[in-house]
Amino acid sequence: MQLSVKGKQLDVGDALRTHVDESLSRILDKYFGDAIEVIVTLSRDAHLYRAVVSAHVGRGIHLEAHGEANEPYPAFDAAADRLSKRLRRYKRRLRDHNSKPAEGASLPAQQYILAGEGPEDSGEESSADGQPAVVAEMTTEIPTLTVSEAVMRMDLGNLPAMMFRNSAHGGLNMIYQRSDGNIGWIDPRGNRGE
Repeated sequence: MQLSVKGKQLDVGDALRTHVDESLSRILDKYFGDAIEVIVTLSRDAHLYRAVVSAHVGRGIHLEAHGEANEPYPAFDAAADRLSKRLRRYKRRLRDHNSKPAEGASLPAQQYILAGEGPEDSGEESSADGQPAVVAEMTTEIPTLTVSEAVMRMDLGNLPAMMFRNSAHGGLNMIYQRSDGNIGWIDPRGNRGE
C-alpha cells in the first residue's frame, strides 16, 4: 500500500504517521486485502482538526471518509471508523467484485469543470455570450454497473452523485444523494439500448 499522510498548515509527526499506517493496514487487510494507494489529509479549522481518508483499493473502487475532533488522533480515528463501517457493510459485494472479471467495458466521456458563480463574482470569468468559462477539460470513464453496485460505489466514495451505464439495458443512469437522506435514481426511458 502506498500511503501518503499530508498536513495542511499542520506538522504531521512520525508517531501520527505510524498510527495512521497501522490503523489503515489493519482495516484494509481485514476487509479488502491490500489497497493500491491511500491519501490521508489532516487540517485544522479553528479549534477542530479534520481528517480525510481517500483510498484507491481496486479497479474503479474508491473510498473516502471524513472525521473531525478537537485533536488530530481522534479526528483520524473517526474517519477510519467510518471507513471501516462502510467496508463492513459492503464486505461480501467487494469480495465478489474482486473475484469476478470486469463485465462490460466502460464508456469514455468528456468531463468539463466550469467556473462557478458566487455572490461576489462580477462575471469576469464568463464568455462573451454569457456562458460560464470552462476551467478544465479531461477525459473520464462511465462504468457499466448494476444499480446496487452504483449505490455501493457512491456510498464508498462519499459522492453526491454518480452517472453509470446500467448493465441491465445499457442506457445511461444517474443516482444522487437526496436532501432527505434517501438516494434518487434517474433512468430515462429514451436512453435505453436496443
